[in-house]
Amino acid sequence: MTQSLAQNLLDPNSGETSLYWRLSRDSPTLHISVDPDTSAEMTVTLSEENIRRIHAMTVTTSSVAVTIPLNGYDVPVHLIGRKVSCTEWAGTASSWFDTSSVARDLLQGLLFAEQVVSEANAVIVILDRDGKIQRFNRLCEEYTGLKEQDVIGKTAFELFMTQTEAAAARENVSQFFSNGGPYEVERWIKTRKGPRLFLFRNRFVHSGSGKNEIYLICSGTDITEERRAQERLRVLANTDTITGLPNRHAINELIGEAIDKRGPEEQIGLVYFDLDNFKKVNDAYGHVFGDQLLQSVALSILSCLEEGQTLARLGGDEFIVLATGTSQSALEAMASRVLTRLRDPFRIGLIEVYSGCSLGISIAPQHGQDRESLIRNADTAMYTAKENGRGRFSVFTPEMNKRVFEYLWLDTNLRKALQSNQLVIHYQPKVALDGQVHSLEALVRWNSPERGLIPPMDFISYAEESGLIVPLGRWVMLDTIRQLALWRDKGIHLRVAVNVSARQLVDQSIFSELTQALKTQHFDRCPIDIELTESCLIDNAEQALEVIQQFRSLGAQIHLDDFGTGYSSLSQLARFPIDTLKLDHTFVQRVHDRSVSQSLVLAIIAVARALNLRIIAEGVEDTADDAFLTQNGVDERQGYLFARPMPAAELERWLKARSRVIS
Repeated sequence: MTQSLAQNLLDPNSGETSLYWRLSRDSPTLHISVDPDTSAEMTVTLSEENIRRIHAMTVTTSSVAVTIPLNGYDVPVHLIGRKVSCTEWAGTASSWFDTSSVARDLLQGLLFAEQVVSEANAVIVILDRDGKIQRFNRLCEEYTGLKEQDVIGKTAFELFMTQTEAAAARENVSQFFSNGGPYEVERWIKTRKGPRLFLFRNRFVHSGSGKNEIYLICSGTDITEERRAQERLRVLANTDTITGLPNRHAINELIGEAIDKRGPEEQIGLVYFDLDNFKKVNDAYGHVFGDQLLQSVALSILSCLEEGQTLARLGGDEFIVLATGTSQSALEAMASRVLTRLRDPFRIGLIEVYSGCSLGISIAPQHGQDRESLIRNADTAMYTAKENGRGRFSVFTPEMNKRVFEYLWLDTNLRKALQSNQLVIHYQPKVALDGQVHSLEALVRWNSPERGLIPPMDFISYAEESGLIVPLGRWVMLDTIRQLALWRDKGIHLRVAVNVSARQLVDQSIFSELTQALKTQHFDRCPIDIELTESCLIDNAEQALEVIQQFRSLGAQIHLDDFGTGYSSLSQLARFPIDTLKLDHTFVQRVHDRSVSQSLVLAIIAVARALNLRIIAEGVEDTADDAFLTQNGVDERQGYLFARPMPAAELERWLKARSRVIS
């Protein structure tokens, strides 16, 4: 058989069938047989050069010419084949002068390649340099409804492109043929399924015919759904899901682009919105109702905008408007329109609610030339407007940054103060009609290492805003209990009034901690009185009533502070178990010669007497005012006329000195 195989290679007219070859990666031996599935019937040892050339064959069918020794002859042979596995190459073998066998073997390889082109899961079009179609595979036929035989020789420009697209494509193809490099392009193609977007990967190849012919192979993948999915993701990433407006990410991009494109004389404005009382609406009616309110607010704001003004929702109850090619007057006019519109109620279902807002305005370039500065300054201006009474707008000024820096300083250092015992309590006496002192008011001071003694008016409002008033108020109450225990042990028996804010009312732990402190210091009855403002009773009516009842159960008295300056009605006095009314200093100062103040004070005293309530007047600084108050039945007075707030040790000395004077 070996002799027969050799003869077949030596004599192509011997009539034998095709011969098959196989070469392994780890062996120099070429195996030859008449059947590709049988073991080798003849082996030939190859040179290193021929082994290297065969190993260079890829998975695409190709031909390698080698010379092998057979029966004492060096025989030139065509090895037609490809790499069939990671470790093996195989194909058919024919002698060089066996033209028919070589042609047959090449045809088999070409048919394989043709099948791959035809059945590939990609649209494959082959064009010449004139754009004429040379191949049009099966998937092309399915997409277009055209047959390959009908489009061969026609230009792709005429079949699939508009005149404008065709002109541009001709120019591109001409350049690409000149350059000769591979490239990618995305193109919309009219198909039986409608317009579809394809990504074409294009490469130039030589025909292999012996002529210098170059063809453009265009392999396209339908990426329509992929692009649509990407677009949906892009929209979702840049759209607020509740209102449909641009979200924080989108508006940040738009602001950055507007700043980059701003002309030398062009102004860019930002208007920062914060809704008033939105959290209360959410808490009262639920988040679904809150979402509907946000949608209604967004539509209302949109109705107030002009061309070049874009509204976005930053999150929560915050919105922002980007205005290009604007001016301060235009922004102020828009802000006024929004404020006017939001004064009207919103009806959602059967519920009618009001939702005003506070606005801050910043303008580039005068208020900042980068996105972060503009947004920050607009936000600062908005908070200034909110602090000035809400339902208004403010234009940023550099002075507003002082508030921001002060806020940051307070935020950092007040927390440290709570942790490092920088807070101290000063006590202001309340003087009864008989001149005796039975009660005090606890007033916190901050002994800052940097700024010295800071009065409460400089940090209490921040503590309220930040929520630090809760731990601060708890510390004041517990430290007061500790001081009262020390005084009790010295034979000094006093009651101390402690201010409790609206935020503290929601802190359920304050009552349990007070109970534990009283037990620790061995108090049978609570020596602390609770001072509440009118706003506490209004904003948290039910919770306030519950807390009041809890404190009274311990023996605490309830004082209503600053009575007459708020917006409560007399009905609140009947609803809540209050023991004492405190006359605000605005009524007390110069009451002796102001008839209106006198009338108000007398009316409040009459109400208190009718309800069996005690009256305390604060802010007494004049003897004539004190005389009027005592003559009309005020139970206790406090103010600079008698004593300023003082530390515990100083108060002890003051009490001793006063007792000697009275006695």
